[in-house]
Amino acid sequence: MALRGKVLVFDSGMGGLTVAREISGLAPDVAVDYAADNGFFPYGDKSDAALQARLPGLAAKLVHASGPDVFVIACNTASTLALEAVRARLDIPVVGTVPAIKPAAAQSQSRRIGLLATPGTIRRAYTAELVREFASDVGVFMHGSIDLVHLAERQAAGEAVPLQAFRQALEPLFNQPGAGAIDTLVLACTHFPLIRGELAAAVPHPVSFIDSGEAIARQTLRQLGSGGRESEGGRVFLTGAPETSDRLVEVCRRFGFGTVTCLVHH
Repeated sequence: MALRGKVLVFDSGMGGLTVAREISGLAPDVAVDYAADNGFFPYGDKSDAALQARLPGLAAKLVHASGPDVFVIACNTASTLALEAVRARLDIPVVGTVPAIKPAAAQSQSRRIGLLATPGTIRRAYTAELVREFASDVGVFMHGSIDLVHLAERQAAGEAVPLQAFRQALEPLFNQPGAGAIDTLVLACTHFPLIRGELAAAVPHPVSFIDSGEAIARQTLRQLGSGGRESEGGRVFLTGAPETSDRLVEVCRRFGFGTVTCLVHH
């Protein structure tokens, strides 16, 4: 029996579209809506307190508007900070995103991995706990970059971003002593798979890239089961003003999301 039902994928910007694409690729009959808190973008430089205060209420408002069977927080920063609070607020399953440290540590031959994330994800106790649990015998080199998030949004919107900009954004990671041995790079922000090709061209030596997209998609579909109702998807819910959302709306359309609703959330 084909999987049915509806999923709402949520992120601060357009990065979660990479997760929505994975879900649709695995289960084409599942309806997918998308939500972006672009009125509060980017999350990576916001305070913990501000995000914890904002996310549960915003999630409830978005779920009311979309009517999904599963809510997916396709954002490492939000998940590492507010996943449990959002779960407590909603009465449907909530799937979060965590950095793919466990599979990266398992596959690294050099026993040196890189973690490319936002500053918020880097400083979370949750991330430190993942390293302790799954990579205690591995050298983990971390870098939190807001610049890369903005570069990813520009690149996805069709802007010609010079390769040197990506090289500069990666320098703080690979300039760390010992980082020349990194053979596996965790893309711990859902924006970063949008620029996987650019990152591959910009790294100073070959590495394997790993992200959480497929794992999130599989976990989402496990939550759906096979008894879901048939639904229509393809809607986008934004928190930013329409006049500031043109680029995001255009990229959403390229990913198959065409009907846009702006929800003001303070």
